[in-house]
Amino acid sequence: MTKDYGRPARADENRATVERRLKELADAGGARETLTIEWRGKPGHFDVIEMQAGDLYYNPATHRIRAQRSHDARRDALLETDPWSVESQEYLDFLLKALPADPSKPDPEYAKLAESLKDYGQNDSGLITRDGVLVNGNTRRAALLQQFGPTRVMRVAVLPESCDWSDIAAVELSLQMRKDHRRDYSYINRLLAIDEMAALGTAVQVIATAFRSTPEMIKRDQWVLSLIQTLIKRSKASGRALPLIALEDQAEKLRELHRKYSNEKSNNPEKAEVMMELRLAAIALDFSKTDVRLIESDFQDRYLSNALPEGLRPAASAAAAVKIPGLTRSVKGPSASLASARAMTDALLQARAVSSSDPSLSSPEGVQAQRTLTTYKEAFEDSLSFAGKDARVRKRKQAAPVRLTDACKDIDQCVTDLVMSRGSRSLDEDAFDDAVAKLRQSLGKLAVEVKRTIPEPGDETSWLVGLLNEGL
Repeated sequence: MTKDYGRPARADENRATVERRLKELADAGGARETLTIEWRGKPGHFDVIEMQAGDLYYNPATHRIRAQRSHDARRDALLETDPWSVESQEYLDFLLKALPADPSKPDPEYAKLAESLKDYGQNDSGLITRDGVLVNGNTRRAALLQQFGPTRVMRVAVLPESCDWSDIAAVELSLQMRKDHRRDYSYINRLLAIDEMAALGTAVQVIATAFRSTPEMIKRDQWVLSLIQTLIKRSKASGRALPLIALEDQAEKLRELHRKYSNEKSNNPEKAEVMMELRLAAIALDFSKTDVRLIESDFQDRYLSNALPEGLRPAASAAAAVKIPGLTRSVKGPSASLASARAMTDALLQARAVSSSDPSLSSPEGVQAQRTLTTYKEAFEDSLSFAGKDARVRKRKQAAPVRLTDACKDIDQCVTDLVMSRGSRSLDEDAFDDAVAKLRQSLGKLAVEVKRTIPEPGDETSWLVGLLNEGL
């Protein structure tokens, strides 16, 4: 159910102005500027009028900054209860200009838009309700206000009288999905928009089409959002929790985590869970995706446990059996490794929640949280260094067999090419003879190195060494 935010304070005045200007357009006749959008499943053509930017209102339901609202919990709560107040509208103005991944910093993309509006004016019209609420063009209004002040005229199309908050949400999403949109939603806001459509009962295939995606990718995005929401709950400590935007710039790592988890879960669900917890801990510490890829289910036992100070090693034993509600049966609880990994990830998430809420480290809790994060970061860095060395060693061990397997595929393809050439008599026999000579030479070199490298060759490698003895 779409939330109804009510009507703003100047709703009646704006409605009267809108009606007057629409009537003036109709009375004037002649060509009129219109905006064509999808309206309740069909193309709709709506007249464009001029309104002072200062008379309009930001849309509190806009998907563009839905996740960023969690930057300030107090003002986010105020937006829910009193979205039309001066403070709430100022908060929306601030977020529209802020960097999506870190609202404490200005957004360079917004700066480019503001500069473009200053130099070239408004190219595309916005879209409003009769009450003056912007459905599209919120960021442009912020830029116009900043550059020219509240009396600056803004061109806006007007939605029908019957428009409600469900229509506003649907129209905003349809406009964002158009290929000519100017600014994409941030990663988390895109996930929230998908979730909202799913909550309204929209089929996955329809959502995929709307977002120019595939049903499989939409299901992946839903999995990622559910994981993020779970992490936020787990991060709650001392009345604080991570905001939604805490993972805004971790999109690629979370997508890779979903792929890795899905592949491993079918083979060993327990190991998949351990791997996921350890990678989430690394993501919380903001390691690069190449570092995160080094973490497997044995990372904690092989590397991390030895690197962590005694006081930070989660002392978790295997959980007790879990009873199934309504039945007399129980199932095995998480293993000691999984319980330990979850406890560590929880500690990291909670430390990050406290630290992010006190960036100046003005409280003892903030100082302790930052100290915890730093210690974990150093332990992970040392452990990842060892894991990286082992990965390189494994890669070197696998290099020779992989190359030989690839060569076999080429030889198999050569057999097919020979069969095909018989029918057309197209084989260059001299060139083929030269190639066979090269193959014999290469096999000889391979046999020499196999004999030197493998002290006790198996049956197949013995065959290769035997060719050498036979004068290969």
